[in-house]
Amino acid sequence: MRLTRPMLALAGAAVMLALAGCGSGGDAAAKVPPTATGSLESLAAEVKCKPNIQTDADTIRQAICTNSDGKFVLATFSTDRGQREWINEAKDYGGFYLVGRKWVAVGDNGVVKALRGTLGGDVEIGVDHHAHAGHGS
Repeated sequence: MRLTRPMLALAGAAVMLALAGCGSGGDAAAKVPPTATGSLESLAAEVKCKPNIQTDADTIRQAICTNSDGKFVLATFSTDRGQREWINEAKDYGGFYLVGRKWVAVGDNGVVKALRGTLGGDVEIGVDHHAHAGHGS
């Protein structure tokens, strides 16, 4: 039997789906709630923080938040495209990003994991520059 590109793609997708359900986290995926939606203030209220607004523009609203899990940045966007462009640029600086529809929370790994338990969303990880430390010394 000859494997063709479509067959390889289908097999690869099946493997990825199987692996997604077999992580060491056990039932962790089942514990992630549906992704939250709403204004910056409503998202902040869900995670029990009073947002300190830093940017209040038509295209982006951004605040610094602190709750029992730690300190993080919460931002909302007027468009999906604006959100994706912001995330793509910000990820060059490293960090952990919890991404929902037209919102993102940025903090350390522990904070982002804790926020995900309330807000849902997908975790994205920025570029790790530590691997390059020490070059050129």
